[in-house]
Amino acid sequence: MAAKTINVRLPEALYNQMEELAKATARTKSFLTIDALTDYVQRESWQIRDIHEGIAEANAGEFATDDQVQAVFAKYGA
Repeated sequence: MAAKTINVRLPEALYNQMEELAKATARTKSFLTIDALTDYVQRESWQIRDIHEGIAEANAGEFATDDQVQAVFAKYGA
């Protein structure tokens, strides 16, 4: 796997926490950073995909009818 390098300035307290965690888990700070960024990017990316899908559906005129919306509200007591 090809790798690229980025430089990030961290607040001192966060850097110190990472150092402590790295020592406690016998992992490198790079491993912890990659793991955390991977989790964050995956968690946020699904939202962006869903937003784009929703925009495409709206642009195609694929909306719920008033009756369908009311049925959902009635089902969940809203």
